[in-house]
Amino acid sequence: MLWTVFACCCTADTSWASSSVCWTQPHSHSTRFCIPHLLERSTRVPKIMHGEVWRMFGEPMLRFYLAGEVAVERGEQLLREADLPGRQGRLALVYLAVERERAVPQSELAELLWQESLPASWPVALSAVVSKLRQKLGSLGLDRDRIIPNAFRCYQLRPPPDTWIDLEAAAEAVHQAEGALIANQPQAAYGPALIAATIARRPFLVGEDSPWIAACRQRQRDLLVRALDCRVEALLANGEVALALDQARAAVELEPYRESGYRRLMQVLVKQGDRGEAIRVYNECRRLLADELGVTPSSETESLRRSLAG
Repeated sequence: MLWTVFACCCTADTSWASSSVCWTQPHSHSTRFCIPHLLERSTRVPKIMHGEVWRMFGEPMLRFYLAGEVAVERGEQLLREADLPGRQGRLALVYLAVERERAVPQSELAELLWQESLPASWPVALSAVVSKLRQKLGSLGLDRDRIIPNAFRCYQLRPPPDTWIDLEAAAEAVHQAEGALIANQPQAAYGPALIAATIARRPFLVGEDSPWIAACRQRQRDLLVRALDCRVEALLANGEVALALDQARAAVELEPYRESGYRRLMQVLVKQGDRGEAIRVYNECRRLLADELGVTPSSETESLRRSLAG
């Protein structure tokens, strides 16, 4: 898993640690975790591992970054969004990566790339886009014929089995964090929750729109909310109340009709010693539910409010 790999190869004196976002596992003096800047910023994409580090693990891992700046990385080689064959190339790469468990009909892919009107000779145009995409992926040392095979008028991305994809890593990290919280080990949720939130808060295919893209964005949004919830619990366990408050507010802003988000925010405010603000948050929740949904807060929310007034 991503955070396990970083824990193994990133220490206080690691040469590439300065190029990453690092933190120390709470209450541990020996292990640091890092997230590549590629996950944090879209304006700069440095190498995240030097060749000698990759050689420790054998063949370079193939990495797809689909949130934020679209990029593909293999060892020290990096294919940035600007290197892809235009808008269609970026869309095709992301679609095939997300849907790689199945063969995608050529007509389906073409409808995504040319939503308003298919070119009269769209099979030729699509073939040209995929051919250029294969060529770009081939520059990373991948077999052009195998990475995106064409059979029965379908395309399918077939990366190596150990390929890392950012959004899938985020989903796995959230599961890890939630499992740690269920096991009453909030500190074990610290790193995975941070990784998930870092990835999930990045925009998906900026400037594009389609029902498929909207569905992907909603899944990513849901993932971010879950990651923020985990972050709040992990931060509270580590005594970082102010940062937990920021994350709790962010979760409420993302899902303003979710009562559990308001309850978590109220609980953080109580830990901060601000019962008055916690009651104000409750009143805001009650007003919003009444005005927008015509319902009253749940018994769980009301019980928390009564405990604040007592």
